[in-house]
Amino acid sequence: MIGTLFNCFMILAGSTVGSFLKKGIKAEYQDILMQAMGLAAIALGIHSIVQYMPDSKYPVLFIVSLAIGGLIGEKLDIENAFKRIVSKFSKGNLAEGLSTAILLFCAGTLSILGPIESALRGNHTYLFTNGILDGVTSIVLASTFGFGIAASALVLFLWQGFFYVTAGLLASFLTPDLLAEISIIGGILILSSGLSILGIKNFKTLNLLPALIVPAIWFIILKLV
Repeated sequence: MIGTLFNCFMILAGSTVGSFLKKGIKAEYQDILMQAMGLAAIALGIHSIVQYMPDSKYPVLFIVSLAIGGLIGEKLDIENAFKRIVSKFSKGNLAEGLSTAILLFCAGTLSILGPIESALRGNHTYLFTNGILDGVTSIVLASTFGFGIAASALVLFLWQGFFYVTAGLLASFLTPDLLAEISIIGGILILSSGLSILGIKNFKTLNLLPALIVPAIWFIILKLV
């Protein structure tokens, strides 16, 4: 768990630095940082889609996953439930920042493959790299949304901890093909988050999160058939 702890520490450190910057940054500068974060999220999303789309063995799986996942998420009303929980602890647009942070920190391939590599091979390289990236990102997010972004470290710890603890059981399922499908959907979710930050379209990105599970279910079915 060394890599995951380092990853979480970097988010906490970045959120602390960013929150201090927030106190001394004028509204117009916070606005431009928000725009920069939106553009960065869009770029990361597009990069993930372009990188992994050619590796997809099931070209329509991500479409089906988004449709099914969206219906499940809408039924569960994940977006509004999340906002209600956050609103109890903070005012303002922290919910938007946290949802973006959780997607950026958890939906990437490094955050999934990293803890598995750490558990099975003792290789922490992926998580150390991911930690540095998340640290920089959390500075920008916290400078815009405040120190509450640090709460995403707990979500990340639980997310990566799940894959670390169950690595032995999941290793046979987390094939490169499955990771490619998850990365495509993750890229789309990050892209939609970026568009929401820029105010181009207010996507219910959290309601689409169940889409990340659909490819895993599909691959399990293929193994059983």
